[in-house]
Amino acid sequence: MKLAGRVSQVTPSLTLAIDSKAKAMKRAGIDICSFSAGEPDFDTPDHIKQAAIAAINEGKTRYGPATGEPKLREAIAAKLQRENQLDYKAENIIVTNGGKHSLYNLMMAMIDPGDEVIIPAPFWLSYPEMVKLADGVPVIVQTTPESGYKITPEQLRQAITPKTKLLVLNSPSNPTGMVYSPDEIRSIAQVVVESDLFVVSDEIYEKLLYDGAQHLSIGAVSPEAFARTIVSHGFAKAYSMTGWRVGYLAAPLALIKATSTIQSHSTSNVCTFAQYGAIAAYEGSQDCVENMRVAFAERRQAIFDLVNQIPGLSCVKPDGAFYLFINIGKLGISSLPFCDELLSQHQVAAVPGIAFGADDHIRLSYATDMTTIEKGIDRLAAFVKSKL
Repeated sequence: MKLAGRVSQVTPSLTLAIDSKAKAMKRAGIDICSFSAGEPDFDTPDHIKQAAIAAINEGKTRYGPATGEPKLREAIAAKLQRENQLDYKAENIIVTNGGKHSLYNLMMAMIDPGDEVIIPAPFWLSYPEMVKLADGVPVIVQTTPESGYKITPEQLRQAITPKTKLLVLNSPSNPTGMVYSPDEIRSIAQVVVESDLFVVSDEIYEKLLYDGAQHLSIGAVSPEAFARTIVSHGFAKAYSMTGWRVGYLAAPLALIKATSTIQSHSTSNVCTFAQYGAIAAYEGSQDCVENMRVAFAERRQAIFDLVNQIPGLSCVKPDGAFYLFINIGKLGISSLPFCDELLSQHQVAAVPGIAFGADDHIRLSYATDMTTIEKGIDRLAAFVKSKL
């Protein structure tokens, strides 16, 4: 069978592949310490589950509007106004099958063949692949540990060409955990406005912040920035709802209408009763989010301290999310063989940095229990020692 050419342009997800391999080894009875999954290890909060169960019992199991349940769109708009100072109305929201789907819809609706999309590296591995699926051109801008793995205004200006259509901004970041400060966001916004770009702000980790880090949505900087901002978000990370597949896009009305047309011919509506769980997430108590954040903060400190005791490794302390991005450059081995050997020889699952555009790094998720962290980092230390 001859497949479409676009398939050969796209790289399979390394994070999903490694997580799948680790789970298969675990099912086979092997003691695996997995740091590969980008999802909380907590159960979905009970009030959210009960809201979905109630929706099922009330018969909310049929097709709904392709753009999402009206009550959920209203709850999302209210949240964005209240917490992020973004003046979106319900009509500016489309509910999608997870945050990833919101970004895919955006690329399909906005990017024409040859359009350039600026993506700071390290990046979430699906960003460039989605651009390529839309026949766009990913323009990767390398950042450094010294800059906190953040794109600078000067780098952004240098990357802009007449073909530039969109900037992808992810804060807090997957895979680095870095958070742009409000001043840094304002500086990026100035370039976006001056250059008449659009920016998609992926804010799915916004509630997972540490050590006083502050999240500022770029659309809140000014009316001019707001007019050029698209927000990609979802319920997976802060509310431990990864399998529920509920995300959303907030954007100018014309773009929402375009993504709605695309979605109506692809997935149609998101699972109806799952959306009622999402309503409960935004309208109910936020104590569950803070409890998870406090647990992640404790694990973050523990894993950061342990890794920095290993000769040959270094990492910048993350300000958000639940990832540690570790520099393995001193070991003289690239990230893919490093992670393959680490898993096969020491039963530790990590994600190679090449997936994120940084082959001299690996990513560890600390969305796991403290026992796994301690045991897994001991194994990592033994592996690194064998390479020195």
